[in-house]
Amino acid sequence: MISLPTGKGGPFEAIPVGDREVPDYDERRPALHTSRGQEALFTIRRDWAPVLARLRSAPAGEPPLTATARRLVEEFTRDRPAQRPDYKKNTRTLTILLYWLGADTAVFERDVYDLARIDVNLAAKPVCQFLRLRGLLVEDPDLHRDADQVWIEAALAALPEPVASEVRTWVKVMREQGPREGEPRGYDGIRRYLSNLQPALTVWTTTAGATSLREITKEQVEDAVDGVSGYARRGLATALRSLFRALKRERVIFHNPARDLPVGDIKGIPKSIPSDLLMGLLDQATTPLGRLVMALAAVHALPGKEIRTLHTTGLDLSRGTLEVRRGLLRHTLYLEGLTHQLAADWTAYRHHRWPASSNPHLLVSQKTAVDPDHPAVSMAP
Repeated sequence: MISLPTGKGGPFEAIPVGDREVPDYDERRPALHTSRGQEALFTIRRDWAPVLARLRSAPAGEPPLTATARRLVEEFTRDRPAQRPDYKKNTRTLTILLYWLGADTAVFERDVYDLARIDVNLAAKPVCQFLRLRGLLVEDPDLHRDADQVWIEAALAALPEPVASEVRTWVKVMREQGPREGEPRGYDGIRRYLSNLQPALTVWTTTAGATSLREITKEQVEDAVDGVSGYARRGLATALRSLFRALKRERVIFHNPARDLPVGDIKGIPKSIPSDLLMGLLDQATTPLGRLVMALAAVHALPGKEIRTLHTTGLDLSRGTLEVRRGLLRHTLYLEGLTHQLAADWTAYRHHRWPASSNPHLLVSQKTAVDPDHPAVSMAP
């Protein structure tokens, strides 16, 4: 049933939902507000550029909001320092959304991101988290897809058929056969393999004119690795062996041209960092977080991914141990005196800086400590 006004001719007029005490509301209110319960007839993607242009041309000051919308904005800003620029971005984004869409219906997540994307002074993620907790957000599944999976699909789409279909079969095999039983291989690892394979696949499908990986010969595989050396060669050789082994097992190709391809080993073993150099590196780290990360990487040789995913429950200062999660397995580090002290310094700093943080990760940043989604810290500087 569509709610239409009766007893009056002419075009449809939106039912005003604003507060009469707000000065000049009728002249400034958007024409999109409808009565409660009235569903949208069309769900095409909204263009927010005209909305921002309209707000910039409006009189100075915040746009008028209904009483419900004002309460939501006040609740959103209650625990956020007004002087922080990033918090101002979040508040402004929520204000624009509630002004234009109203506070009586749920907001589409795509609208929040589309709005924030066209202005550097707007932000989306904290606003979506706030609306989600209050049942006011219609989530968009496409926005929650794994970033590495999206990259892989884009890389596959750039390949010609049937090569793309063959590589997609390899990705499926990789997902089903993880490094440990019952654990699928992560998209991040598949992305690293595919990024190593991309130059060879491009040469084969463009320069060599191959229309299928069935046409690739042993000589072409060897030529692909001859131009690289060191870790790059080892990574490419490993990816090539994985690709053709999986396709042979799935009977997509008739023979495996990478079967006897040597992976090669990097000669020598990693050398330990001299103590004087380590202390010099620690002196350059200006934060408790940086010093602890430096010790975990230099002393205990933990890779970046494992450092990011350490949990607070895995650190036991009384016993001097740190539990490292490796898939379904757990590895225990026994902390020597330096790392133990740096871990104690970091936990004390973290508790003092973010006492209400519920993020389970041991390492947090200014953003992740208070993020309701509890993400791990980013590896980017």
